[in-house]
Amino acid sequence: MPVLVIPLLTTLIAGFIMIVVLGKPLSSLMTALTNGLNSLSGGSAVILGIVLGLMMAFDMGGPLNKVAYTFATTGLTAAAVASANATAPLKIMAAVMLAGMVPPLALALATVVRPKLFSPAERENGKAAWLMGASFITEGAIPFAAADPLRVIPSIMAGSAVTGALSMALGVGLRAPHGGIFVLFAVLNIVGFLIALVAGVLVAAGLVVLLKGMSKTNAEEITAVA
Repeated sequence: MPVLVIPLLTTLIAGFIMIVVLGKPLSSLMTALTNGLNSLSGGSAVILGIVLGLMMAFDMGGPLNKVAYTFATTGLTAAAVASANATAPLKIMAAVMLAGMVPPLALALATVVRPKLFSPAERENGKAAWLMGASFITEGAIPFAAADPLRVIPSIMAGSAVTGALSMALGVGLRAPHGGIFVLFAVLNIVGFLIALVAGVLVAAGLVVLLKGMSKTNAEEITAVA
């Protein structure tokens, strides 16, 4: 039962729900989000960067994250086919990748700056998050967000939004769909790339430390009064 029957039944039930019940609503939502991003890809470059940053950090590999990433890679592919001089898709790809790198890097930094605010398991996850963030694997932030979503998710969203906006404002471009810092050879304006990344990481890490620190202080005050 636990090896074959239960996993098979749960897979069939989950698949049925996804295809029959949730398939069309999710498809409509993804289409609407993509159309919304397309409507911003004209003169509202900084606003688009903010929106992409928020989407990349909100669910860290979930539907919103994947819509933003697919939007960027689709534009990158179209630019490669249509014209090597098209810069707008390259800027979108850079904003998306940079924003996706911020959450794990910020949380890794936060565990170093204020380790006492994190559990031993989170501090271990922080060590792995350095490499995951540098490699553009946003999912490295999931353990932290799962443990404390109300403080972690808003913090990393703010940091990613700052990075997305700066990336667009500084005209950073990227010709590679993945790779993080390991594809710097494909980056246009490396200095801007680093500035946008560092700024977002500092903002997100600072907010995480601030919010967690306030929570710990409040908890200690309540304990002292009790």
